[in-house]
Amino acid sequence: MIERIYETDVWNFLKEASLPILLYGMGNGADMIIDVFEQRGIVYADTFASDGFVRGHFFHGKRVISYTEALEKYGDFIIVMTFAVHDEAMLKHIKELSQKHIFLSPTVPIAGKGLFTSKYIKEHDEEFDKAYNILADSKSKQTFLDVLNFKVSGKTDYLFSCQSQKDEIYNNILKLNESEIIVDLGAYDGDTIREFLSFTNGKYQSITAFEPDEKNFRKLERKTAGLERIERFNLGAWDKEETLYFQKKAGRNSRQDENGVPIKFNSVDNIVKGGVSFIKMDIEGAELNALEGAKETIKRHKPKLYVCAYHRNEDFFTLPFKIKELCSDYKIYLRHHPYVPAWESNFYAVID
Repeated sequence: MIERIYETDVWNFLKEASLPILLYGMGNGADMIIDVFEQRGIVYADTFASDGFVRGHFFHGKRVISYTEALEKYGDFIIVMTFAVHDEAMLKHIKELSQKHIFLSPTVPIAGKGLFTSKYIKEHDEEFDKAYNILADSKSKQTFLDVLNFKVSGKTDYLFSCQSQKDEIYNNILKLNESEIIVDLGAYDGDTIREFLSFTNGKYQSITAFEPDEKNFRKLERKTAGLERIERFNLGAWDKEETLYFQKKAGRNSRQDENGVPIKFNSVDNIVKGGVSFIKMDIEGAELNALEGAKETIKRHKPKLYVCAYHRNEDFFTLPFKIKELCSDYKIYLRHHPYVPAWESNFYAVID
């Protein structure tokens, strides 16, 4: 499998680039990319935003220019996207820009350290090979290769070529039904609960929702107030009961951070005492610990699993290994849903 990961590292490409490099967008993602640029001696010329969004902002000491200004100033240039998008209009816009310029979306880790490079893949050659061979169908294997090539190269074409819609998952793999016993780890404001119920005609047996961020938890309470048979816990999912430090962003990307505030965490095995038919994990890099913390539940009830696989560099092999360790009967599928960068790349595990 490793021979099919043939792309040049995006960072090496940018280091050797002759065209000017322009950052597309501001914010935390741009800060992280600039940090890598500084470490690797990569120089960027300017930061730009879409024409309708330029408001005289300055970013890292430079005035943010519009796309039209960038064209007038540089003519041709390399675009380095620094933010995440998933709505259809913006994805279409990215495709259009990538037809006019070299368009790259470098991967920086959401959790953990280190960059995802071809060297990283080679260092974990055996693990990636084993994970690839675990996957249950050819689409999963092609998605695996496409996402890895994207993470190395930053080329968005790889993501567009392998993207799947969620209805394929819910209808053909997870096959959610009207009597699901749902455990949602990282429930945010209940958005994925609403997504699940749209495929079950709004019916279910029970829902247990974990959300560690206090503000998100209040949104969850408010937006699921009309649901019956739901228990909500202002907790993070982990492998045991523990207080950890958590960065409270009041958004999707709230995550563990040693400089954050103390938040209570606990395991599925400690909290959920009844049966379970479906577990979803989108917990900002804590998925491996949460699987360990649900091991008795998983071994006993063999629920369908929906496990996000894009927070840590090692997720593509540690997570399928752990799922198989907990129950070797699982068939594991990988799908990437419309998103740039490779967020919404998820493992789905079921027992036929």
